[in-house]
Amino acid sequence: MLILGIESSCDETAASVSENGVNILSNVISTQIEEHRKYGGVVPEIASRRHCENISAVVTKALSDAGKKLEDIDAIAVTYAPGLIGALLVGVNYAKGLCMATGKPLIPVHHISGHIAANYIAHPDLKPPYLCLVASGGHSHIVEVSDYTKFHVVGRTRDDAAGECFDKCARAMGFPYPGGVHVDKAAQSGNKEAFELPRPKVTGSEFDFSFSGLKTAVINLLHNANQKGIEINKYDLSASLQDTIAGILCEKTVSAAQQMGYTDIAVAGGVSANSGVRAAFEKACAERNMKLYLPPLSLCGDNGAMIACQGYYNYLDGQRGDESLNAMATLSIEEI
Repeated sequence: MLILGIESSCDETAASVSENGVNILSNVISTQIEEHRKYGGVVPEIASRRHCENISAVVTKALSDAGKKLEDIDAIAVTYAPGLIGALLVGVNYAKGLCMATGKPLIPVHHISGHIAANYIAHPDLKPPYLCLVASGGHSHIVEVSDYTKFHVVGRTRDDAAGECFDKCARAMGFPYPGGVHVDKAAQSGNKEAFELPRPKVTGSEFDFSFSGLKTAVINLLHNANQKGIEINKYDLSASLQDTIAGILCEKTVSAAQQMGYTDIAVAGGVSANSGVRAAFEKACAERNMKLYLPPLSLCGDNGAMIACQGYYNYLDGQRGDESLNAMATLSIEEI
């Protein structure tokens, strides 16, 4: 079965053709990073306009790279929530137009479930139930994956996401957008013990995250040093920040898995590309005889392949959209 997956939730216009969910025939991504870099972050209006300009060419190339025509496709999957509303609307309306013109089934896909599905592409042996950490610029969730289309949120961020904390601290340190990758690179040359940073906890919610206090602590540290004319070693601060975020994500996820009786853990989302996060999970899972699943770096960020993959499972589950399908800026994965 051939699925065309379309993703436009933030600043990547992406499309992919997959066979039976896991066999990726094409995966095309048009990124807007260079344009948004001058502003230090994603500008929603610009992102929406670029999606309008790029989506047709991206989908056409995805079909061409796969050696398929639109009539060969069995169904069209699209991200409809959550994300930047203007960006989502571009993908949703384009997919609806294709389906109305061709009579193909329309499959709505939740963005977070798409990130989770990226691991099915890389690890055919991964099967529910298991626990998955989804960490990115906009999300930090511990999700119990009961089935391919059934999810329960065990823990979530109460404020900033892990990726947002990386990026905003990186900007304060003078790194260009997106900052997470620059923090990761700088951390390789730093001493993670140089700074003692806070590890916030949420009272009464053992597995929930809070990264705003950590972000504020790093920014205040930099501002205070600047006011006193003291130079902060950015390599050491990057190493300490990365170690702190990785430790928080890993400790809560592993603790949740132990309490819930899971021995299989997956990590997904843009932050899963961070070397410190990957190393922390590899070490913790090895020590506890847990099996860890990590997506390849090419599938950590937003992409159409993960949407096509999850679209396949949604299709088998009977999920369909019609002309009334609308984009939603916020929607819990439990409300699908």
